[in-house]
Amino acid sequence: MKLLFCLLGLVFIVEGLPYLAFPDKMKKWLGQIQQVPDNQLRIIGFVAMCFGLLLTYIFR
Repeated sequence: MKLLFCLLGLVFIVEGLPYLAFPDKMKKWLGQIQQVPDNQLRIIGFVAMCFGLLLTYIFR
């Protein structure tokens, strides 16, 4: 559980960095992402999950 919460904290840090560093650009980007088709977002999410799984497998 300790490792899980540590990893969750790191995810929040990585997710929050762009909003801290570039809030105006993030607002613009979030407006643009609404125009991307759902299927393309699903593919991007799947690839990101596979990449995360691969990194976890390699470095664990």
